[in-house]
Amino acid sequence: MSFTYFIADLHLSADRPDITDCLMRFLDEEAIHADALYVLGDLFEVWIGDDNVTPFNTAIANAFKKVSAHCPVYFIHGNRDFAIREKWLNKAGMTLLNEQEVVDLYGTPTLLTHGDELCTRDVAYQKFRKKSRGWWWPRLMLALPLWYRQRVADNGRAESKAKQKNLKPEIMDVTPEEVIKVMQKWGVQRMIHGHTHRPAIHAFEVNGKPATRIVLGDWYDQGSVLKVTPSEAMLQHHNF
Repeated sequence: MSFTYFIADLHLSADRPDITDCLMRFLDEEAIHADALYVLGDLFEVWIGDDNVTPFNTAIANAFKKVSAHCPVYFIHGNRDFAIREKWLNKAGMTLLNEQEVVDLYGTPTLLTHGDELCTRDVAYQKFRKKSRGWWWPRLMLALPLWYRQRVADNGRAESKAKQKNLKPEIMDVTPEEVIKVMQKWGVQRMIHGHTHRPAIHAFEVNGKPATRIVLGDWYDQGSVLKVTPSEAMLQHHNF
């Protein structure tokens, strides 16, 4: 049977070996049998540069490289790992896609994205996103010493966690009007994204026709995988 896997928001780090172990089992036992594997951002908890070569980062790259010998592996940047560049992706056997990419998924045009750009009600974050995706800020950050980049990343995560405690849930979720606007822009009736950590399959309408938005789950408490076949889409969970 033909099928394609989608994952996002794993937030891998050396201090969460349970998440890493779950991913390794998924890659070794299941992903190698797929037609393709898509990683829609936030693969890592934080990424401070391809020059930060560690045994952990190398092991993750090697695991994906093994999968790429059996099926193509695609990657879209998330808000935690937008600094990943071709050097590490090449080690992992991954092909980088645009931040919004339409693919033909068994005959259905499907828009893929990490999803953070859809959360337009979080104005402060959108300002940071625009800066971090610009031409000057990434170059400046990646030119700084690794130890300093690590400090910036640690401080940024602490500030983000503190801010999120005071944000209303709807602010951290996608803006429905933005979802429709983006789907109309790309002329699609199906979207797959991550970022919000609210796995679900939403049915609604775009241009008066049935539309679907599939949200991938995070990997904080269990593995979360979307399996798409020519006839259906299923959210699956893997225990740690």
